[in-house]
This record gives sequence, structure tokens and C-alpha cells, in this order.
Amino acid sequence: MDELIDILTSEGEATGTIALKSEAHQKGWFHATVHIWLFTADAKVLLQKRGRSKKVFPGLWDISVAGHVGAGEGILTAAKREVFEEIGLQLADADFTKIATRKHQISHQNGIIDNEFHQVFVAELKIPLTELTLQETEVAAIELFDLDILKQTKNLHNVLLPEFHEYYCKVYEAIHTQLQHSKAE
Repeated sequence: MDELIDILTSEGEATGTIALKSEAHQKGWFHATVHIWLFTADAKVLLQKRGRSKKVFPGLWDISVAGHVGAGEGILTAAKREVFEEIGLQLADADFTKIATRKHQISHQNGIIDNEFHQVFVAELKIPLTELTLQETEVAAIELFDLDILKQTKNLHNVLLPEFHEYYCKVYEAIHTQLQHSKAE
């Protein structure tokens, strides 16, 4: 789905320009996205299998929820919207813990140039998967994996991308820290 997004500088600052997502991807303009990694109290991480119609990485087991920040939209508002749209889960601002802003640059074989600033969050999933509703055009399936999968990405096929192993390890550490804090309370 094409949507209007804010264009950023290569340092992540607002330019005041708004463009269609397709145009930003065609011209390589920087823009903001959200990544939300959902985990459970028993050290599982939710991964989604990307829909077959996705333009990049179709069918890949990937981040719990991810999406673009709309023009004029706040980061947390975008995170809550994407979680609700993709898996039907309503979360409050306080449910999100921001762990990073990640500059990401990749050119895909289909001509899409992803120059993005990922706003990365973790949040605890407190309901069973059976209570979630998938956005069929975006998400083919969801599954809980052992948290350790985030540290094993160099050896996996069709589950996450080995070239982003360091990123996944940072997500693992953030979730592990959250779980340790929860146990201490």
C-alpha cells in the first residue's frame, strides 16, 4: 500500500518534505520506520512470516511487526497502529520500550532503495497467539520461537537475515534484560 511519509536527511532530521513511500523507495530518500519485537515472559519471540505478495523478502520469517511512519505521525502512534493493523493487538504507549534508532541502507534487486531510520521497540506479548488477528495482505503466519533464535541467525535459512546478525543480537540483549528486570520485581 502506498502512503505519504516524511522525508528525512541522511542524519535522520526532518526535511519538511512529504512524499509517497513508493517515490522514497525509488529515489532512495531517507524516512522513518518502526520495528516492534514482541516477546513472552517465558523467553519466546514472536516472528511473522511475511506475505508472499511483499515486494521485499516475501515469505521470510521476520520482525514481529514493522512498518512505515506516516507523514506527520508520531513514532509511538505509528508503532501502536502497525501492531494493531498487522496482528490485531492493542498496546498502550507504556507497553513499548525503545531500544535503538538504527540507520539502515540497502538496495534490493527489484529496484527498491531502502534508506531508513528504524525506530526499534520491544514489548511483552501477554495474550495467546489464538487471540491475534493477522492482516492477510501483510502477514502469512505468526509463530513463537525460542529467544535464542536471534543469536543463531548466521546459521538459519528463511528465518531472519544473516547479514543483520549484530542487530538481532542487540534485540536479544534488550529482551533478555527486560526479562531479567521482570524476574527481579
